[in-house]
Amino acid sequence: MKKLSARRRHPLAAVVVLLLALAATGGLYAAFAPADKAQADETAQSLAIDEGKKLYAVGCSSCHGTGGQGSSDGPPLTGVGAAAVDFQVGTGRMPLQQQGAQAPKKKVIYTQAQIDQLAAYIASLGAGPSVPTEKQYSPKGADIAKGGELFRTNCAQCHNFTGEGGALTHGKFAPSLEGVSPKHIYEAMQTGPQNMPSFPDTTMPEKEKKEIIAYLDAVNGEKTQSPGGLKLGGLGPVSEGLFGWIFGLGSLIAVAVWVAARTAKAKKS
Repeated sequence: MKKLSARRRHPLAAVVVLLLALAATGGLYAAFAPADKAQADETAQSLAIDEGKKLYAVGCSSCHGTGGQGSSDGPPLTGVGAAAVDFQVGTGRMPLQQQGAQAPKKKVIYTQAQIDQLAAYIASLGAGPSVPTEKQYSPKGADIAKGGELFRTNCAQCHNFTGEGGALTHGKFAPSLEGVSPKHIYEAMQTGPQNMPSFPDTTMPEKEKKEIIAYLDAVNGEKTQSPGGLKLGGLGPVSEGLFGWIFGLGSLIAVAVWVAARTAKAKKS
């Protein structure tokens, strides 16, 4: 009996074995889970590139070449990055409806998922600016006054002081920034679409881009109010003075003519 009692397991032995088994399982999961996740992400990226290549072949290759090398009808896309695709296709500028001085903004024909797939394929052709995250372009907490200084220094020459847009040479124009999403404004500064110069992070840091976006949201956003009524293009005394001369002085002349006519008629009678 003593011998049998010696062979009996301690009451806590089963609990210890169970804990060791759970620890071993957790260790194996920790060792292999990251690799599985990375492999899944890589597979998803490959699928996105494949789908993007199909979309590119149908909607883009006729102008930009079968491999993004460009042609007489369109520039090469190697190295433009995913951000350029997200901006151009996400604002409807691409695919181009017809050749002209500039690609205008129009109705978007692709879904966001398809745009992401196109962007993934173009990004695979060469390194370039990536699509920014919301943290990068969100104007929350940015210095609006500093953004105004930066905008007037770098952008107002073409886009007007409040982003109303303006005419350029040979049929080109700087589009209005009213209603443009912060993401697309950030991407435009990154990539320099159309006639706009690019402002990479080496030239204009992320913080300054956010400040410009905050300024535009303050002066040209959905909640912006104009205390003086009609803002007349945001040109200040130039447009307001012209309005005064044309309509104000014109009204005074009309009143003077009416008074003179009434006076002359009264004298005759």
